[in-house]
Amino acid sequence: MRLYSMPSSGNSYKVRLLLSLLGQGAEVVDCEYGSASLAEAKPVLPYGKVPVLVLDDGQVLAESDAILWYLGEGSRFVPADPVARAQMLGWMFWEQYNHEPVIAVRAALLTYPDRAAQATPERLAELLVRGHAVLQVMEDQLAGRDWLAGDHATLADICLYGYTHTAGERGGFDMARFPAIRRWLDEVAALPGYVGLDD
Repeated sequence: MRLYSMPSSGNSYKVRLLLSLLGQGAEVVDCEYGSASLAEAKPVLPYGKVPVLVLDDGQVLAESDAILWYLGEGSRFVPADPVARAQMLGWMFWEQYNHEPVIAVRAALLTYPDRAAQATPERLAELLVRGHAVLQVMEDQLAGRDWLAGDHATLADICLYGYTHTAGERGGFDMARFPAIRRWLDEVAALPGYVGLDD
């Protein structure tokens, strides 16, 4: 398999993380913003963005959570119980609709030079308030339980780990307010086969 991946992106990272947790190999093509490799990869990307996974037979999968679902199917990261599986999917949908547009966007505004013009004080303040509210939803769910859905790590945990684990460092969110999230981050990082964002 070949994975077109942006090294700094949480969406790309969660695919690399699941591949490592599953012990699966893939050729990784780094496609950072503005790079020649991203420009060269454009014809392969169905939606014009990474991550994209090209299977051994040439079929192409796009969208990070769809790729997670493909890779995770039949693995220990997808619950056998249909209710737990639906709850897992609910958290994955929530991540893309509620979490990523706030947590990842604020980090991008603060990280990428080409986004600097959009990083107005008003926009950053709004995203900070909304982001703390989003993180509180996770905090409430993780209070008194180890994982987001079911009784073990699922695709939901891998999915939400992607941007949450850098929310303080890159996004400026006050992670001290979220002890359950911080415990959960440590639990994900302790999973066998774990790799970090920069590994």
